Amino acid sequence: MAVAPVAVLLLIYPWIATQYQAMLLGYGLVMAIAALGFNLLLGYTGLLSFGHSAFFGVGAYAVALMVKYLKVGSMELFLLGAIGASALIAALFGVVCVRYTRIFFGILTLALSQVLWSLAFKFFWVTGGTDGLRVPTPTLLGIVSGKGDKIEFLAHYYYYYILATFFVCVGLMWVIVNSPFGKALQSIRDNETRAEFVGVRVRRHRWVAFLISGVFTGVAGALWVPLNGLITPENLHWTFSGKIVFMTVLGGFRAFTGPIIGAVLYTYLEAYAVGNTVYWQFVLGTVLVVLVLSLPTGVVGTATRLLERWRGRAG
Repeated sequence: MAVAPVAVLLLIYPWIATQYQAMLLGYGLVMAIAALGFNLLLGYTGLLSFGHSAFFGVGAYAVALMVKYLKVGSMELFLLGAIGASALIAALFGVVCVRYTRIFFGILTLALSQVLWSLAFKFFWVTGGTDGLRVPTPTLLGIVSGKGDKIEFLAHYYYYYILATFFVCVGLMWVIVNSPFGKALQSIRDNETRAEFVGVRVRRHRWVAFLISGVFTGVAGALWVPLNGLITPENLHWTFSGKIVFMTVLGGFRAFTGPIIGAVLYTYLEAYAVGNTVYWQFVLGTVLVVLVLSLPTGVVGTATRLLERWRGRAG
């Protein structure tokens, strides 16, 4: 299987790449967690959300507010706080959103995320407004402190912390989508009426999927903000949700590994576009449009189809 070589490569990457490259991959793995969570709705439940920036931002703001008001510095406490905050918001949003499907679901998620974005602007004395809130490097496992060389800490110690969390999230999501609950979600996606007829409680399953999806994205937000060092209302805006959607579609939302590949690929494309031209938005947009049009089933879907065709010819 390809899992073992990829895992080994991820483990040794900080030792064979530059610190910048290691940090960039760290960003990609964080966004992969967010895309995995999002794809539980899109790929497995058939619900397109434009509001996942809300959960990402809530997770990040939970960390920043814990630093500012509670003087917390432990990454483990940050993750617990982010999980609690994102679960609460996802549970509340889910009650409203899962009553609807298709475009109505997408519009509702977008509208609710914009409410949080507006609150982050209006309550600037709490959130810092457009200036945002700064988050210093945390303490990992109560042992490794972020004091000292910040770049070294983020490119090595924090990278491995992100990697460990990524492995756990991938494992959990794999169990979820291959469990009876995951199969029920796929039956809802394929035929809601038939799923309800055989006894699947459609609305409850959608709500639970929405909750899990929000928590995964909130965890990504919590991991992202110490790496970035700053959280602003921009991360609550619907355009940030669009990034998560694009990552998932780019990799292929019908494949389990699609969102992971898409998130890492998008992160590298964006970084290189920003670093090489002032017209990076135009260049990045053009490249992504070409990729999506030429690879309609995503990078993973297209690669899988080509591999099956090659095996057919070889056989």
